[in-house]
Amino acid sequence: MSQPYLESEKLLARALQSIPLGTQTFSKSKTQYPFGVSPYFLTKGFGSHVWDVDGNEYIDFINGLAAITLGYNDPDVTAAVHSQLEAGVIFSLPHPLEIQVAEKLIEMVPCAEMVRFGKNGSDATTGAIRLARAYTGRDHIAVCGYHGWHDWYIGSTTRNLGIPKSVQALTHTFIYNKLDSLHQIFQEYSGEIAAVIMEPVNVATPEAGFLESVKELAHQNGALLIFDETITGFRFANGGAQEYFGVTPDLATFGKGLANGFPLSAVVGRADIMQMMDEIFFSFTFGGETLSLAAALATMTKLEKLPVIDTLRQQGQKIITGLQKLIEQLSMSHIVSLAGYPCWSFILFKDVHPYSQWQIKTLFLQEMFAKGILTLGTHNISYSHSDIDVERLLSVYSEVFSLLREVVTDQSLDKYLKCQPLEPLFKIR
Repeated sequence: MSQPYLESEKLLARALQSIPLGTQTFSKSKTQYPFGVSPYFLTKGFGSHVWDVDGNEYIDFINGLAAITLGYNDPDVTAAVHSQLEAGVIFSLPHPLEIQVAEKLIEMVPCAEMVRFGKNGSDATTGAIRLARAYTGRDHIAVCGYHGWHDWYIGSTTRNLGIPKSVQALTHTFIYNKLDSLHQIFQEYSGEIAAVIMEPVNVATPEAGFLESVKELAHQNGALLIFDETITGFRFANGGAQEYFGVTPDLATFGKGLANGFPLSAVVGRADIMQMMDEIFFSFTFGGETLSLAAALATMTKLEKLPVIDTLRQQGQKIITGLQKLIEQLSMSHIVSLAGYPCWSFILFKDVHPYSQWQIKTLFLQEMFAKGILTLGTHNISYSHSDIDVERLLSVYSEVFSLLREVVTDQSLDKYLKCQPLEPLFKIR
């Protein structure tokens, strides 16, 4: 019997002996990939394709959790990094690239008047929160969406083990598109909210006037508005979702696509607020690491010169249109639905008696992986996704969705599933 993921499973067993969870990132871990039917380790990527340790090739629609916007091993980014590598990676004083990349961000992002760098999205969101607290002299935070692993945010989720109760009590979650839920927080903690931080868009589409109303409500109550653009930055528009939706926050955070996969994040915003960075402590030995800065400059330059954003939108729209047609043809809207935007769309699975959404999603992943598509049910489009890639994806969807429709109708999922189904765990959106 063929074992297409044998080396992956051997490496997973080995990794679990030395690395809790077997990897550094929750969304890349065994919690998300059903054992026995999934790859666990990749060795290389080029363009829109990646290869696992068993030699299996995939068209990748995860793209480093949306960090890859141009494509793997983009030649311009790689050339910039190679050139900088020969000059040095980290120095005892700042490198001019810090200024160049900051100036490019200010040029591209509507709210950006000053810039500070971090390495992860969590660095940037935490820096923005500390900055907002220092600027307003307040402690409480209103949140909507996913904002990283640090105490101030993760304490408000089900993954709050190890977070002091006193810290958890300072963060309050409101519901996207439900302005009243934010209004209630301001009423309950009148004069205490330092900032509203939110992903400007994720699964849901903002209702008309929602983002504008959030900004107005925040300012009426003396709070700052922070857009977490870790994903939406350099994906919805060159200036992020704030440019796309025409709503300018006080501060914004960027990461992921900023450097096409190299570790770099940024806090940007109004100069009068950003000047408080002189007073708070936000400092990293590797904050000015030059390879990531060189990658960022090359990435942003390419975004300005080439139709990257338009291409993400066009290719993503082909997928959405094809999927909508397929769902309609197969009469399976009771099993799956679509959400999101062309550059970042989602398949949402539903419970259909006697099966949970997790059982159905597990079979979906099993079949998609086997047919050479790397996905978690999202379409994180990159500039390198070709028409051939899109056609192949839709062809595989046709086969897999037909199977899902059959097993749900016939109640025969167990006949096809070759592994234990995924279990509901920490949900970030």
